[in-house]
Amino acid sequence: MTPQEKVDIIKSFAEEIVTEEELLHLFETNEHPVAYDGFEPSGIAPIHFGLLRAINIKKLLSCNIHLKLYLADYFAFINNKMGGDMEKIKRVGEYFVEIWKASGIDTSKIEIVWASKLMDSIDYWDRVLTVAKSLTLQRTLKSLTIAGRSEKDSLTTAQLFYPSLQVSDIFELDVDICQLGMDQRRANMLAREVADKNGWKKPVAVHHPMLLGLKGIKELDNPEATMIASKMSKSDPTSAIYMHDSKEEIDARIKTAFCPPKITEGNPIFEYARLIIIPELGNLKIYRDPEHGGYVEYSDINKLKIDYGDGTLHPNDLKLGVSAGLETLIKPVREYFEKDRHARNLYNEVKSFSVTR
Repeated sequence: MTPQEKVDIIKSFAEEIVTEEELLHLFETNEHPVAYDGFEPSGIAPIHFGLLRAINIKKLLSCNIHLKLYLADYFAFINNKMGGDMEKIKRVGEYFVEIWKASGIDTSKIEIVWASKLMDSIDYWDRVLTVAKSLTLQRTLKSLTIAGRSEKDSLTTAQLFYPSLQVSDIFELDVDICQLGMDQRRANMLAREVADKNGWKKPVAVHHPMLLGLKGIKELDNPEATMIASKMSKSDPTSAIYMHDSKEEIDARIKTAFCPPKITEGNPIFEYARLIIIPELGNLKIYRDPEHGGYVEYSDINKLKIDYGDGTLHPNDLKLGVSAGLETLIKPVREYFEKDRHARNLYNEVKSFSVTR
């Protein structure tokens, strides 16, 4: 595979690459660059974690990238997830690993790193202070969106460390590529600035789109706030489809989801087809009665966009196709957790925890 072909694979799922030229040069000069993706262990896995991230991870691995999956347990502790109980947070992290396995990720080909182990050195905290000295308090407050917080929230002092910690992790992990959602863009751009200030290796930032929640767009006072408020959230059961949902639950959630006719922008059902079903299954299958157009199959997202945009495809038909596609992808995960005792016990334990924010 050529360096340009690897760049094209990354472009197939990225909303933004900073910069594409740097990514091409990286592939030209490094046979196995290091990329990372990070997660706060914070509850039952929704499809943006179990399906969308799995698609991205498989594509990264296909480019001979050395991938580090970062279980940010201390970040969850700072953010008061699972009531700030580290033992519970670690159990959620172990459950996340089982989700990756169930979603088809070969965990023997990735490196799983726990934040609590990475942070266990004086050199790490020396780097954190170096990063923190590079950031003003105002910049830190604006960057709290990466933690799902804002300047208007009631914050603990520990939460003010969050941006400096996340930026420090990028350098401690020796990352060449930061592969995160658009909601984490501020951290990656801070890392690039800090790298320039301190003469450290500057990472390429690859940002994938955020998966919309079932309610669609929540318009707020700025684009970043709108994006974060509108994304699918583990902590909001009304906004998410989960990796353990039954066929009946998937159907019911999709049936009541926001899906305006002839509109694809900000339409979560169309987004699930675009970002998950067609990339992973190769097509979206829609079964209609003959009088309503009969069976149709979409392997080209542009064709789907045209047909939905001009009303050829009805919202209810799109919902049925997306619901069936999600069931096809989620069913093996349910079956994995039913058959594997360790995974099942972890899921039942995590399910019993109270989700806190």
